Amino acid sequence: MHSEQQIPPLRPAGDEEINLRDQLDAYLVHWKWFVISVVLCVALAFVYLRYATPQYSVSATIMIKDDKKGGMMNSELSAFQDIGLFGNMTNSIDNEMEVLRSRTLMENVVKKLGLNVVYYTKGSIRTSEAYKSTPVSVNFSLPDSVLHKADTSFTVKINSKTGFRIYNQGGDDIGDYGFGEKVNFQDGKITVLPRFENLEELNSREVLVQVKPLAKVTLAYQEKVQVAPVDKNTSVIKLSLNSAVRQKAEDVLNTLIEQYNIDVVADKNLISENTARFIEKRLALIESELGEVEQSAESFKESNQLTDIAAEAGIVLDNASDYAKRIVEAETRLQLTNFLIEYLADIEDNSVLIPANVSMEDNSVGPMIMDYNKLVQERNRLMRGSTENNPVIVNLDGQISAQRQTIKQTLNNVKSSQRIALNELKQQEKLLSSKISNVPGQERKFRGIQRQQQIKETLYLYLLQKKEETAISLEVTAPNSKIIDSAYGSDIPVSPKKAIVLLGSFVLGLLIPFGVIYLKDLLDTKVQGRKDIEGKLSVPFLGDIPKSHSNEEVISMGSRTSAAEAFRILRTNLDFMLANADRDKAKKIFVTSTLSGEGKTFVSINLAGTLALSGKKVLLIGMDIRNPKLAEYLDLPHGRGITNYLTNGGADPKDLIFKFSDQEHKNLDVLASGAVPPNPAELLMNDKVGSLFAELEDLYDYIVVDTAPVSLVTDTLLISKYADVFVYVCRAGYLDKRLLVIPENLYKERRLPNMSILVNDTDSKKGYGYGYGYGYGQETKQPWWKRFTKR
Repeated sequence: MHSEQQIPPLRPAGDEEINLRDQLDAYLVHWKWFVISVVLCVALAFVYLRYATPQYSVSATIMIKDDKKGGMMNSELSAFQDIGLFGNMTNSIDNEMEVLRSRTLMENVVKKLGLNVVYYTKGSIRTSEAYKSTPVSVNFSLPDSVLHKADTSFTVKINSKTGFRIYNQGGDDIGDYGFGEKVNFQDGKITVLPRFENLEELNSREVLVQVKPLAKVTLAYQEKVQVAPVDKNTSVIKLSLNSAVRQKAEDVLNTLIEQYNIDVVADKNLISENTARFIEKRLALIESELGEVEQSAESFKESNQLTDIAAEAGIVLDNASDYAKRIVEAETRLQLTNFLIEYLADIEDNSVLIPANVSMEDNSVGPMIMDYNKLVQERNRLMRGSTENNPVIVNLDGQISAQRQTIKQTLNNVKSSQRIALNELKQQEKLLSSKISNVPGQERKFRGIQRQQQIKETLYLYLLQKKEETAISLEVTAPNSKIIDSAYGSDIPVSPKKAIVLLGSFVLGLLIPFGVIYLKDLLDTKVQGRKDIEGKLSVPFLGDIPKSHSNEEVISMGSRTSAAEAFRILRTNLDFMLANADRDKAKKIFVTSTLSGEGKTFVSINLAGTLALSGKKVLLIGMDIRNPKLAEYLDLPHGRGITNYLTNGGADPKDLIFKFSDQEHKNLDVLASGAVPPNPAELLMNDKVGSLFAELEDLYDYIVVDTAPVSLVTDTLLISKYADVFVYVCRAGYLDKRLLVIPENLYKERRLPNMSILVNDTDSKKGYGYGYGYGYGQETKQPWWKRFTKR
């Protein structure tokens, strides 16, 4: 009696393309929200670009004078290379970059430019910095603890060309004052001075003065200033800084380069200055000793009445004079060696330099001193931004101490060699002196005095020469860098970038509704359309019914709405499923659902109406006797229906059938549910149910039965054996996807014959209906706001 024939799921060719199109349609249907979002985001972007503070990029390029990379340009200093003033002086680019980034150098820049005091002028919309254009300036006589460590602000309001009013950080009125008058402010005094003569034009202008901690501002600029090599094979360094005030950024970079050169020149002059102090000290001592020797010579001649006794020495004295000269030179060298040994003995600090140009004939000591001074300079430079516990400093201290000990040992060895050589010369001179038996004792004494005089004179002249060389080195010390390009910034701001902001706002305008829709769909657990059925359930998919915005009956003779077209397609699909049904008897179509409220009664009424409009004789039966809705929907008389037949043994079902009087529904009859019985399940198990269908199936072409929900009661399963086909209604946006297991199990267990699923209340405009849509349907015209909110 019952056919198990099933129609295959209605899947068009190119299913993947249809799915992709469905996904796209699910977003395109909300195109108005995308347009509104894009317009709002772009409008906000224009507002942002209008009032945002632009940032300008300023950069400067310098070349570090590095011998290794061809950067040392010593042509102007070549004249002094022979006296060893600039030998072995090289720079590491990495070290110089660290110096440029150092806190000490940046703090000098902040102090020189006064960057910890910022002036802002208040406009009607925004407040902007008034760098070098502020109408007033403030002089502080505050303690360092307030000026350099406190973070405060106050407002100066110009009242006239002679006076102003000041407000504290909280906006409290401090009082009216005149320009140049001292104002008590935070444990100190401030003085406000005008910078322009035409202050009348600036009447009521407010200037916000911010005083920031010096360390805080220094750290901020340390992080902002970027120092990087232009190329690894060159000694060129690029400094860059982004700022809202281009002139300010240019001043910061130019001052940073200036302070760097000053710092480097000071470092280079340390050796020369230390040498100059050493020479001055030794000159004073030698000058005193030389005066004493000359006074002794003068006194000796006066006391002995001597004038010229050299001729008496003869040829022997000529030979002896050669040894005397050599002794003088040897004693001079020994004296210089003693000077250096004494100087090294007084050094206890690793930051003290050794005189570099007090040279001697021994070539081993000079390079050692140069290496020692380079280590001391490197340590002093690193100590500006570090501590003595730094591993690098500790390592340098070890090297310096070791080098100093090596120099001491070498000088002691040189001193020993010089003493041996001097003793040998004196021994030879003694041999010659013994031969001069006829030379008076006065001559011998005078020569001793004269020898001491010559030693002091030679040493004095040598120190005078070195003093001039040191003075020259101080005057010709060159800076460590050459400015290739001074700080310069373009008029075009680097931030915000108009094109990027507008493009980003456009993309954001698309992403916001996209994200909302995506999250909404992601969190949606309700069945929305055929895409949630096909491919996921083995139950055949019969079709879907679009959402109807009218409370009236969907099906009528001239109805061309999309819902009416959907019911006509449903009628055609059911004809395929009922192809093997008994043609001599009525085809019985049962309509059920999982839950109440899914529209099974709505589907039953309109399906019956669609079949009736095709010229077929149709009976609509209300078998949901627990919660009858059929009579209410069709506005039929209550209290008469199928329950009367099942409870009254002599009732004739034909007497309970309601017939419409209008011409449009002449083929449609209705057998309502009747009164709600106390034992609905027992009534449906009555054999009279079968007798009812047997009696009526000869009178009609179709019998459409509105049954109870299958997940709530067993009523539908009790009468399922009488059905030729079951239409299982799932309401879009209502039924939870997790409940789809119920129709799936019913289908696999064959408990509902010839079962197929119909999705009701789908929104085809949101992509939840058929992929191809209902092209000939016409929707009822509604107000634009209702149509807009439904999209």
